[in-house]
Formats: sequence, C-alpha cells, structure tokens
Amino acid sequence: MQDFPAAWRSQWPDVWAPLAAWLASEKGRLPTEVPVIGIHGGQGSGKSTLCKALALVYRKALGWNTVVLSIDDLYLTHSERSQLALNIHPLLSTRGVPGTHDVALGMLLTRQLRKLNEGERLMIPVFDKVQDDRLPDNYWHKVTGPVDLILFEGWCVGCLPVAEEDLQEPVNSLEASDDSDGQWRRWVNQQLAGSYAEWFAQIDRLLMLKVPDMKAVHQWRREQEDNNRKQSEALSQNKISLRKTTDRSLSEAGLIRFIQHYQRLTENALRELPEHADLVLELDTQHQVAAIHSKTPEVDKP
Repeated sequence: MQDFPAAWRSQWPDVWAPLAAWLASEKGRLPTEVPVIGIHGGQGSGKSTLCKALALVYRKALGWNTVVLSIDDLYLTHSERSQLALNIHPLLSTRGVPGTHDVALGMLLTRQLRKLNEGERLMIPVFDKVQDDRLPDNYWHKVTGPVDLILFEGWCVGCLPVAEEDLQEPVNSLEASDDSDGQWRRWVNQQLAGSYAEWFAQIDRLLMLKVPDMKAVHQWRREQEDNNRKQSEALSQNKISLRKTTDRSLSEAGLIRFIQHYQRLTENALRELPEHADLVLELDTQHQVAAIHSKTPEVDKP
C-alpha cells in the first residue's frame, strides 16, 4: 500500500479494509456469479485509488481476478463527439455528460467479462484525457478469464435523471450562454433516463464517494488534470506514435468551463443518490472519509 496517498493509507485500517471485507461478503450473497460493483464519485474523489486497492487486496488475499471498468475509458472518440456536436448540440463535443459514452460497448463488455472462460482474453479500451481521444488498440487493457469481480467506476455511474421542473433554469454561466433554450441539458437528461438507466441496471451493488461540494471538485479536478498530463507524457516516452498527437489538456479557464458541464448532474447526485446507493462514504475537503451511511440498517457497514 506504499504507492497509495498517505491520507488514504491512514484510513486503511478503519475504513478501506473493512469496506473491502464488506464487499467481499456481499459478493457471496449475490446471485450473480460475477457481480458488478458500481462506484460513483465526483471528479477527483478517489474512485481510481479505491478500485486499484480493492483489486490488489482481492488478488493477494483471495486470488480473485478483479477487473476495473472505468466509464472514462468508454468515451466516444473525439471525431464521434464532433459529429454529435454537429447533429445535436455543440456542447456535446466535450466529453463527460451522458450521451458522450459508448453505452452499447460498455454493456457488451460487462456481459463478455461475466462469461469469460479460462484462458480467454478480452480487450478493454483506454482513453487518454490529454489527447481527448481513445488510444489505438495496442494500448488497450488485456483481461484474461475467468473474472471474479467487476468494479465499474465513474463520476456519473448510477446517476439518476433530473426532474423536468429542475431543468428550466440554467445552473451556471455555461448553460446560460451556450444552452439558453435548455436543448442540451434536456437531451443529456434523456440519455440518462434511457440507455444509461439500462446500463446502470447491470450494477449489483452501488457505492457512493460523496464529495463535499463543487468547490472541492474543482480543486481535485485540477490535481487530476496535472496527473493526466504526467501520465500522457510517460506514454509518449514509451510509444513513438503518441509524440505527434494533439495536447488538449485544460488551462485554468478551460477547466472552469469544463466542470460546468458536470455541475448540474453532480449536484443532483449529491441530493438524490445517497437514498439509492447501498453504501455512502462522505468525504471531507482533505479526501478523508468523515462518515459512512448504508441504505438499510441491516446492512453491515465498515
């Protein structure tokens, strides 16, 4: 665990280790042989760190082959989103909101992972956020079956559609200037109520990392942007084919605008999702878990 952040490691005995044990026990209670654990959390909340730790612990302690499926790796390509922007609304060129992911591929991958036999292999896409595009398939994750557990993580995983009456007024300057008639936000909401609801129905248990507020999301997303750039540079050093690609990383002004695409659904999730998630871990501004709540009193929580 030495590779994990110090603040995260400090809560390993009291929070993360009991959480790992609880999820392992839940797997035994579920009728699905290869369960899907959905992990929702605002940008920078620590979803990837948690998934990495769980996969490591389950492999070492239980011998489980745990696959992390990130919704971020399932974004539509840059060209596909550019086409959406032309056909439906210009704001859809920006990745992130429902409607900018390959839902059909995501659902197919889950079904394939659940059925993967001994020695069979499956390729899972990798998306580079600095290039803002899907990487060539020689970079993709290679999974060898069988699979014991799937961790499906993402900022909008498990999100619920917004009530129609709450779509009337813009929530920020982006919506006021670029979506004054509400066409974009209504289309996004329709995707969430339609194909995304079907996608999220594959989830057997939902865990929520509840961020404090949008201010924390902005701070953590800035840190994430810096890490994305470092990771992309490391890839460039290893693969010549990446050296000539476009750097689409965000400036501070670009980051503020980018986060506004997510604001409405993030704030709706903070209000609504705790009532639907099986386990909610409330984070403070220091990335520490301040409180834990379960959906039902009889659930053994960490």
